[in-house]
Amino acid sequence: HKEYRRQRQMCIRDRFRRDRRVHAWIAVKALSDAGDALWTIALAWTAVQTASPAIAGLIVAAGTIPRAIVLLFGGVIADRSDARRVMMLFNVLRVGVLVAVALWVLATPPTVGVLLFAAIAFGICDAFYGPSAGTVARQLVRPGDLPSYGALAQTASRLGTMAGAAIGGVLVAYAGLVGSAAVNALTFSLVVAFIAIWLRPRFLLARAARESVLHGIARGFAHLGTHPTTRTLVIALSGLNLAVGPAVGIGLALRAHDEGWGAQSLGLFEALLGLGAALGAVSVVKWRPRREALAGFWALVVQGVGIIALGWGPAWTVATAAFVIGATAGYASVLLSATFSATVDTAYLGRMGSITRLGDDCLMPVAMAGFGLLASITAVWVPFALFGGTMIALMVLPLSNRTFRRLALVPKT
Repeated sequence: HKEYRRQRQMCIRDRFRRDRRVHAWIAVKALSDAGDALWTIALAWTAVQTASPAIAGLIVAAGTIPRAIVLLFGGVIADRSDARRVMMLFNVLRVGVLVAVALWVLATPPTVGVLLFAAIAFGICDAFYGPSAGTVARQLVRPGDLPSYGALAQTASRLGTMAGAAIGGVLVAYAGLVGSAAVNALTFSLVVAFIAIWLRPRFLLARAARESVLHGIARGFAHLGTHPTTRTLVIALSGLNLAVGPAVGIGLALRAHDEGWGAQSLGLFEALLGLGAALGAVSVVKWRPRREALAGFWALVVQGVGIIALGWGPAWTVATAAFVIGATAGYASVLLSATFSATVDTAYLGRMGSITRLGDDCLMPVAMAGFGLLASITAVWVPFALFGGTMIALMVLPLSNRTFRRLALVPKT
């Protein structure tokens, strides 16, 4: 029996390894992520050169608020429309925005208004594109292959983002905003071509009923009330970044400053986070746990301990904790995202993804401000301990859930 199960697992892995269409989609998506990172660098650099630091910060963050407002509408559309068509439409609109910005800047120097237009337009497009793109994995691969898909997709995405950021600084220095916009427009055009010609869904998803958008949003929240497993997943996934985001986004800089370690130590910590995340994600392909949700939630318990550890000790212990946090984040996000895609009712998949992302978008500024306030009025280790302890406490709910303790995406035979 054990030998049969082992051979079955090998057949599943081999099936995914030979899936050229999925591999090509992962590569195209990583290329698009590289273009996004390149454009983000170009927008931020141009904003700093064009306006005051305060206005530059407003420009860079300008897409967040309209994205949060529109995100739930995007989720409703994702649940009742063809994901391919939605993705193509909003990628074409992104290309149009980039071309318009490039032509404007060719004729006259960039202005605050043009940069704000670009940031807001991208935020709105992302709010519609993201929920539909989030359903693609469920249409391309079987539930049992979702962890492998997520591991490769996340690793490729991180590598693409790193490469795009590195190239972006050089490109904007030599080609300016026009060159950066042109390159990113090319990446989006390649995505549109791939979706139109090669990307074909293999598994049809249940579609939501046609109704007003507001009724669709209300029905999504009602679904959370009647489906406890989905509700637990949404709450857990919504809170993942709220504990770790401030700890690494603000906390590491505070520790490096207070201890006199210098900016180079902060760069090292960030690099270890990224390396750990990439290794944690790709490890799922080689060492996949039998019960994905259980392993993912336990990894987040370890991450909570790592967050607490950031607040104490010399630089080498902080570096170790940063690597552990990255590794557990990459590992858990792959497993829990796969569990989410495989278990949520497909007629609500877009809306549940939107609600999850909306929690992150809306609450992250509050979490960041709260972490900074605590650090300013107490000892610096206090917010690390509080946020890490909160992460551990949040995991009690899913870990005590019998469904998650027993859930396996590949059924036992």
